[in-house]
Amino acid sequence: MFSDNKKGRDHGNMTDFSRNQNKISEGTKIVGDIVSEGGFRIEGTIEGTFKTTGKVVVGSSGFIKGTLECSDADFEGKFSGTLNVANTLSLKPTAHIEGEVTVGKLAVEPGANFNASCSMKGGVKSLSKPGEKTGQPGQPQGQGKSA
Repeated sequence: MFSDNKKGRDHGNMTDFSRNQNKISEGTKIVGDIVSEGGFRIEGTIEGTFKTTGKVVVGSSGFIKGTLECSDADFEGKFSGTLNVANTLSLKPTAHIEGEVTVGKLAVEPGANFNASCSMKGGVKSLSKPGEKTGQPGQPQGQGKSA
C-alpha cells in the first residue's frame, strides 16, 4: 500500500522533471532563437539567442555563440557572446568564456579561461558607491595628519 503511493509520487516527479529538462546532444547544431522555461543540458552547439528561466549546464563538448539569458549556469564547455545569468555562473576548469558577462554571483574554478568584461548585479551595486566610502575614510586620515 505505501510502496505503491511512493512509486506513484516518484514517477510523477520524474515526469515533471523530464518535461522541463531539455538536452542538446553532442553532434547537434541549432542556429536561431530558443525561448524556454525549462532547464538545459548542452553537449552540442547553439548559435543565436537563447533565453530560459531555467538552469543551463554546458558540458565539455558544448558551445554557445550568441546571447544567453538564464537563471543559473554551469560551464564546462565554451561560450562566446553576451551572457546574462540572474543568479550564479559556475565555471569549471575546462570552461572557456569570451564576451560580455552579467551575473548575480560568479564561481570560477582554477583552470577556467574567463576572457570577458564582467559586471555583477544585485548587492554588488551598493558597493560601487566609491564617492561616499572613499570620502569618509579620506577625511579622518586627513584630519589625523593635520592635528
